[in-house]
Amino acid sequence: MQRKSHLEERDAMSTAQEKPAPEQDPDQVEFHFADVFLFVDQYLSQMVRRRVNGVSATWCPRWWEHPEAGARLTALWQTWEHLRHDSALGMSTWWLHHADPHLRALMDPDHGPFAACSPKDGHTDYPFGPLPTEPYEPPAPPA
Repeated sequence: MQRKSHLEERDAMSTAQEKPAPEQDPDQVEFHFADVFLFVDQYLSQMVRRRVNGVSATWCPRWWEHPEAGARLTALWQTWEHLRHDSALGMSTWWLHHADPHLRALMDPDHGPFAACSPKDGHTDYPFGPLPTEPYEPPAPPA
């Protein structure tokens, strides 16, 4: 299986669309933000205010260059788009069960995908390699 480059994954993020639930009319699905880039720029980066000093938390201004960050932020965008329609518990659910855990993972200065980057000094190309894997070989059927 050939892996996608981070640029291919970034392009896939920009065209990702939430699939409507079976009971929804596809013509009625409407996003507030057209893509994850607008969501991060116009909502998340304006709403989330943290001390991003590289010690207690960090962030990469070129977050889309990090495949894990792109995947997590796309998940946040899509769940926000879905849950914003729930006027009772939607945003509380989004913050508690989606945004908070993803932001903790993303902004962790020691273990997060931005650990080698800095909000002040910017992006570091390919600071970490992918997780090591070995090809799976199914066991032979019993004789």
